[in-house]
Amino acid sequence: MKWLPCVVMLAASLSAASPVRAQAPPSGTAEEPAVTPFELQRLFDSYALLQAQDQLKISDDQYSRFLPRFKALQDARRQTQQQRARVLQDVRRLLSDSSADEAQLRDRLKQLQDIESRSQAETRKAYDAIDQVLDLRQQAQFRIFEEQMERRKIELVTRARQANRANRGQRQGERP
Repeated sequence: MKWLPCVVMLAASLSAASPVRAQAPPSGTAEEPAVTPFELQRLFDSYALLQAQDQLKISDDQYSRFLPRFKALQDARRQTQQQRARVLQDVRRLLSDSSADEAQLRDRLKQLQDIESRSQAETRKAYDAIDQVLDLRQQAQFRIFEEQMERRKIELVTRARQANRANRGQRQGERP
């Protein structure tokens, strides 16, 4: 649980522009370093790995085999998310461009379908690899664990955005 305060603090930076910046320090203090969304995701992934080892009661022998497989699952998901975001950005651009033709839109929609198909296959492969390391009870616990981690991530992002809004409101109220 010692990682949770770090994750919360970094998540508070999530709603700012990319690269994510920490809140502006009071005048006369040193500038805090920037935290990128990538770094924030990596920190949360590390936290999730520690929690998985604890909650699933993974033995040392299992851990050495579980670690690369769990990372492969995380990487597959992250890669899919990035690819999908890039294609959706293209779709937005095409929709705002009055000269864009239907063939370009059709191509981007096909790309999205291909990404989804590859994602499902890669995710299934990653789960199969993880399941080879875990016993049946741990497999079931892992599915529940993942849901809990996703909820925790959403909670952290929500809290961070609320804190950022409150901090912005305070800073605006302090200005003359």
